[in-house]
Amino acid sequence: MILLLLISLLFVGGLLAWLAEMFDKNLPRVVAISSLIIALLVMLTLLGNDANSDGWIATLDWQWIPQFGIGFYLAADGLSVLLLILTAFLGVIAVAAAWDEIHDRPGFFYFNLLWTLAGVIGVFTALDLFLFFFFWEVMLIPMYFIIAIWGHENKNYAAMKFFIFTQVSGLLMLAAILMMAFLHSVQYGTPSFRYEDLLSVSTSGMLGTLTMLGFFIAFTTKLPSVPFHSWLPDAHSQAPTAGSVILAGILLKTGAYGLIRFAVPLFPEASLAFAPVAMALAAISIVYCAKVAFAQEDIKRLIAYTSVSHMGFVTLGVYAWNEQALQGAVMTMLAHGLSAAALFMLAGGLQHRIHTRHMPDMGGFWGQVPRMSVVALFFSVAALGMPGLGNFIGEFLALLGAFQANILFTAIAALGLILASVYSLWVIQKVFHGDFAKEKYDNGQLSDLNQREMTFFILMMLGLIWMGLYPQSFLNLSEPVLNGLLSMTAELTQTGGGL
Repeated sequence: MILLLLISLLFVGGLLAWLAEMFDKNLPRVVAISSLIIALLVMLTLLGNDANSDGWIATLDWQWIPQFGIGFYLAADGLSVLLLILTAFLGVIAVAAAWDEIHDRPGFFYFNLLWTLAGVIGVFTALDLFLFFFFWEVMLIPMYFIIAIWGHENKNYAAMKFFIFTQVSGLLMLAAILMMAFLHSVQYGTPSFRYEDLLSVSTSGMLGTLTMLGFFIAFTTKLPSVPFHSWLPDAHSQAPTAGSVILAGILLKTGAYGLIRFAVPLFPEASLAFAPVAMALAAISIVYCAKVAFAQEDIKRLIAYTSVSHMGFVTLGVYAWNEQALQGAVMTMLAHGLSAAALFMLAGGLQHRIHTRHMPDMGGFWGQVPRMSVVALFFSVAALGMPGLGNFIGEFLALLGAFQANILFTAIAALGLILASVYSLWVIQKVFHGDFAKEKYDNGQLSDLNQREMTFFILMMLGLIWMGLYPQSFLNLSEPVLNGLLSMTAELTQTGGGL
């Protein structure tokens, strides 16, 4: 019941935030952050629960549409719990980012924000694939409204591009899900959308490969990976700050989670054959998007391309499919969630203050906003993989595991670490050093981070330091899950047969 409570908290909290606008324009943000803090506290209680014999920390299994094999089946293990806590924490950060930015229709804004997060929690816990697709759609539509209504100058174009990419790829996944249910009916006599049932479906041959690609394209579009990435820079540059925090910190992780939980375990043979292609796309994403980042003058577009580059390490680790690589992928997901969210929050804060994202118009901010400058330097150094911080642990483990699977693509991907160092420090030089344009910004609009903003940035800093200095606390939670997936796919690749 605890999983249903979490989802209900955010659905109901969203409705209350929308209604609260009728009484006070400031009340919706209070309702939103209260709902998320309560949800976060409930999630933390899951850390004290022991897993059952199947490895699940919490489960909810109700019949829904039994004649079609559809159930209301939610479950969480160590991997899910890590991502749930990240979701609620960054949800609080997103509300903090929107605190002084959203003044138009705030009730509807926080309604969409909380419903997006409710959909994400459903994605991380649904083990009926029909229910999984339902939550996949729930988290997309509110995000479309967040970009289209509260975005910037080209918001309609960016929102429509986001919707088309994610909706078309989502329909491919729906077709693949229906095919899996049909194959279960053919092989076992009854249709089923249940995860454990579909794991036993034989999916070898061309049909298995095509069905696997339906999942792969949907998840790598959301991740995103080259060549399905072009929606992300537009969405990030046009989204309000809170939207960018949710996109970079949480929504991209749903794609990575889908690869780990569904794409590879359901199709072990097809994934094994496809792994070199997936790892090649990951290496291309890392290097290509790092290079494209240098050509950007819009600071949010630059951070968006670096985000695609860093998420390439996740794809690389997933398709290396060994314990070190998978642990690296999970740690990268968590660390990138914090560092990318913080960088977008900084970029959004700058835009809110000086009304531009154009880096050539910036410069010399270090002496004017010292707290913002130090925070920006910390998260830039974190993003480039500084030892002692969470990003380093994730990318190091991903490369270490990928090296055992494919030396060539690992070597190419490692070039991304060099490029990350260059573009991260280049942004610091461009924005915070050099000459200060006093005539532009000497009217008080360039203010430093306030106490509320510093509080949330410090919390994210502490999270990255904790991941970097004591990663075992995170690795211990995900280790049983990943080892179970590795054992299961090893058995399936050995025993799988044709239809």
